Amino acid sequence: MDGKRLQEQYAAHLSGYTTWNQIEHSQQWILYPENIGENLSLDETCLSNGDLYTILTNKAAKGKKGALVAMVKGTVSDTVIEVLHKIPESKRKKVKEITLDLAPTMERIAKRSFPKAKLVSDRFHVQKLASDAVQEIRIKHRWAAIDQESKEIEYAKELKKRYVPEVLENGDTLKQLLIRSRFLLHQRESKWSPSQVHRSEVLFRLYPDLKQAYNLSMELSNIFHQSNNRLVAFKKLALWYNSVE
Repeated sequence: MDGKRLQEQYAAHLSGYTTWNQIEHSQQWILYPENIGENLSLDETCLSNGDLYTILTNKAAKGKKGALVAMVKGTVSDTVIEVLHKIPESKRKKVKEITLDLAPTMERIAKRSFPKAKLVSDRFHVQKLASDAVQEIRIKHRWAAIDQESKEIEYAKELKKRYVPEVLENGDTLKQLLIRSRFLLHQRESKWSPSQVHRSEVLFRLYPDLKQAYNLSMELSNIFHQSNNRLVAFKKLALWYNSVE
């Protein structure tokens, strides 16, 4: 039997898909109330077809069998809440904690569906916000460099001269420096290549605010990765917050 034939046989008979009790609505949502637990995780993800889905999982299952509680197409809070309310209220009230990102939509879903649960910010989302803030500073400087270059090009035209951009000591122009530094600002210094180290030295010398923002972002990442004790982590976060202010 060829592979395609075997795949067809599995889908039509062996998998039990055609007799699945959720087949009618599976394109829009699927629900496994029996998988609910005290500690849940609420997130959104983009599948291969580009559609966004809201996913609720049981953290105790650690991504294995029994982890999926619900998957709903889209991120519209009312739609997701309607599906989650199909879970008996008695089960929903037993949920003690939900880990989620900081999006208002996710917060509304969690509060409306699990009224007794404590909401915990997803540390990966917090880290992403810090990293995004660093990139915003880089982009701001990049646009300033583009504007400055445009002015210099126009001035060169007025003088009927050929515009030649300044080349920095690492071989980049200013505009190239701000474009090519994007990836190194996402990484730890220990992962930089020699050329990235050189580029960072030039970048941070010209833009000290970027250096400060990068260091703060990495400090936050270190707190999440290296703190095993919750109380110690809280103290470190408080000190980090003070340094940001």
